[in-house]
Amino acid sequence: MRSDRLDFLRHDEDRLAHALPDWLSESERNAVLADWSLWARASQLPPPGDWRVWLIMAGRGFGKTRAGAEWVRMVAEGDHSARIALVASSLHEARSVMVEGESGLMAVSPPHLRPRYEPSLRRIVWPGGAQALLYSAAEAEALRGPQHSHAWCDEIAKWDDNQGQARRCWDNLMLGLRLGSAPQIVATTTPRAVPLVRRLVAQVGMDDDVVLTRGSTLENEANLPGRFIADVTREFGGTLLGRQELDGELIDDLPGALWTRGLIETCRDTGAVPAMTRVIVGVDPPASAEGDACGIVVCGLGDDGVARVLADASVEKASPERWARAVAETARAWSADRVVAEANQGGAMVGAVLRAANAMLPLRLVHATRGKTARAEPVAALYEAGRVRHAGFFARLEDELCGLLPGGTYQGPGRSPDRADACVWALTELMLGRAGEPRIWID
Repeated sequence: MRSDRLDFLRHDEDRLAHALPDWLSESERNAVLADWSLWARASQLPPPGDWRVWLIMAGRGFGKTRAGAEWVRMVAEGDHSARIALVASSLHEARSVMVEGESGLMAVSPPHLRPRYEPSLRRIVWPGGAQALLYSAAEAEALRGPQHSHAWCDEIAKWDDNQGQARRCWDNLMLGLRLGSAPQIVATTTPRAVPLVRRLVAQVGMDDDVVLTRGSTLENEANLPGRFIADVTREFGGTLLGRQELDGELIDDLPGALWTRGLIETCRDTGAVPAMTRVIVGVDPPASAEGDACGIVVCGLGDDGVARVLADASVEKASPERWARAVAETARAWSADRVVAEANQGGAMVGAVLRAANAMLPLRLVHATRGKTARAEPVAALYEAGRVRHAGFFARLEDELCGLLPGGTYQGPGRSPDRADACVWALTELMLGRAGEPRIWID
């Protein structure tokens, strides 16, 4: 049980460290500093009951990694015969996050109980004899033979599920979880509507085997930089992606949608972006200043032959002068080779407004003969083929993409998918050329 006397210090290790010497001996002080139950929120502690899987599905910054690492530490220190599997989307992430990360196993262990990490063997050994082995979810067959008593699976929604790979990895792990008297798995993840996560969530409440803990980013606000909270709230607040990434909600995909959350996640770059050989700014002008947003999306073709969504510079409720200036500034900032703008609303006026903002703007005006979703279908196919990636997170754009349905229907946020349409224009120009839109004229 957490002591009420220490609640006011729970989020401030320095204050606790300075306060404790007056109360306790040095050995008692070290024991208190290493006692996770004094620090953790209730949602970060193992739930009661005879569960087999504890699924922690929460927003970014909630403290999922710390909860997983502390649970593994508790198991290893309490059961010297424990054999623990540590599974991440890759061996690199298993090592950099689960073992060596700021909230990983090495960081949370007190010096006298810190395990020995043997990178060449992918193994961690605790002083008492418990062991953990590192696995990559991309190598499902590696889990076919080994036996374990416990497992910690991190960010299971990120595991590559091409041809059911993630689910095979999970199944192989479960089949090998046959050591000890009460095998258990902790799975920590940001929610995404991928098959493995859906399967586990569906099992919650059916029996006591799967227990679910939900949580939001703001629950851990005391331990997060104020600037981070302000930035993510401004960028993602009020979006479906924000509800997923911050609030920890599992957002269901629309049946038959051209884009799904899972598809976009498989197409997301988190590392360095290659050099661009061509950059296009797609523009979907608003019908009026009081109406929808002016979609302004930057896409580039990498020297690896893959297109990337680079930026969403869209502006809302802007006058023609303001959105035209935003287009010109975006084109200049990204050294765009061309600006592609839809001319259905206003025709030549669109070109005149854009050229007034910058007479030298490399502009192509396009006239749409098909609906937004019809134009989007060949672009969605590029995502399916792995020919388009997102260089970062674009919450409002991605919400709109996931609202596009075949047959001309849009069920996403807002009245119109302006950002999505701008993105489609840019990617069509980059990857499909004139074949993507039959009636194109140049101003």
